[in-house]
Amino acid sequence: MSADRKPRAFRLDEAEAAKSPDAPVIELTPDPYEAEAMAAMASADPQEQATEVAQKRGVVARSLFSWGGLFWSAVGGLASLAIGLWLTKLVDDLFARSLTFGVIGIVLAALAVIALLVMAGREFFGIARQRRIAELHIAFAEARTADDTARARKLIKELVALYSTRPESALARAHLAELSQDIVDGRDLIDIAERTLIEPLDREAQREIAQAAKRVSVVTTIAPRAIIDVLFVAAQAIRLMRRIAEIYGGRPGLLGFLKLARSVGAHLTITGGMAAGDSLLQQVVGHGLAAKVSARLGEGVLNGLLTTRVGLSAMAVCRPMPFATARAPGVRDVAPFLFSMDKKV
Repeated sequence: MSADRKPRAFRLDEAEAAKSPDAPVIELTPDPYEAEAMAAMASADPQEQATEVAQKRGVVARSLFSWGGLFWSAVGGLASLAIGLWLTKLVDDLFARSLTFGVIGIVLAALAVIALLVMAGREFFGIARQRRIAELHIAFAEARTADDTARARKLIKELVALYSTRPESALARAHLAELSQDIVDGRDLIDIAERTLIEPLDREAQREIAQAAKRVSVVTTIAPRAIIDVLFVAAQAIRLMRRIAEIYGGRPGLLGFLKLARSVGAHLTITGGMAAGDSLLQQVVGHGLAAKVSARLGEGVLNGLLTTRVGLSAMAVCRPMPFATARAPGVRDVAPFLFSMDKKV
């Protein structure tokens, strides 16, 4: 009889219960809701939800019709007609004056049109590239939650192709391409890709944020005029968002930057209530005490903190993968010198 019994798995708590003669017999059955429960737990991260919502509001937005878009399209059309009529009249006047002037005018107009088409093409490809990075972020989050190996391998190939022109990532890309065929667990494959290919970019982005925060805090502390503070902080925020987008593979032009800024603004709005988690709220409250001793130094610290928050939001929106192997950095992680400056006050 015992030789015909098939082996079966059992838990230790069941083995302990089996020692009691009154213990009920427990049949082991697989839990069909285990995967769904894990997916629900994975999607419960408020930071990741805020990032995906911000990406969909800005970078990934594809609204075919909006009153604002219709207004700017109409204004752009009228401006194009006005410029076209002015250019036609200018060429006619040049031809009326001299044939040589007319030919020169036509050549210059043709060069201007060609340059405009090239710039429009760059804008289009820049927007498409930034949108693809945001879509990769969302797709990686879904594939990791579902532990989808096939989809993970496909996304890894797209991620490797995204950084194919960067020689500093050649070793990481080769290592990742080799491992993608050996690892059968989709979640592990995505985690390895994040550690080998994305985390070095994270460190570079954090350095850029820290440098921008330091510049803002120092300049706004010694600037003689408030208008200089405003202009410098705005310029540094614009430069920081563009730089972080470039670090993660984006190439935002004018329109692409506007979409990126919209996503960053949405992320700042959504995560505003989470600021207490990285001690920003306590620092802002403490700024009132610092201002009693040194108003200028307190303003410099506060502007540095706000610049850091803008950089962290841009980092979350531009990153092609969600934070999984490590937690998302906070203000204290990126710019700890701001807190030491406040203590010195």
